[in-house]
Amino acid sequence: MNIDEFRAELETRLLNEKEYIIQELSSMNDDQERLGMLGTFNEKYKELIRRLANENGIDLNAPYQSENPSNSENLSYEKIIFGRTMGIYDKLVDELYEEITSIK
Repeated sequence: MNIDEFRAELETRLLNEKEYIIQELSSMNDDQERLGMLGTFNEKYKELIRRLANENGIDLNAPYQSENPSNSENLSYEKIIFGRTMGIYDKLVDELYEEITSIK
């Protein structure tokens, strides 16, 4: 699985997690508890990266093999994956925050 495929699969799974959390919000009365779900979503993001890597035999600590061999940076798969998926996470956590703060 290449990084773009990994990213697409992660996005799909994060969307599902976001929807699940939104459903849970309706049963919460405490504002702090609802805001705490942002932390839960963050942990799900990290967990999903680990799970997807494991499912696809990716060692997150291994050095990333760049298409450009002259690239002298020795980044791990984990750093590359976090770097390339942070935009997805940011977008979804912003949407989740909007949901949380719109509940009265």
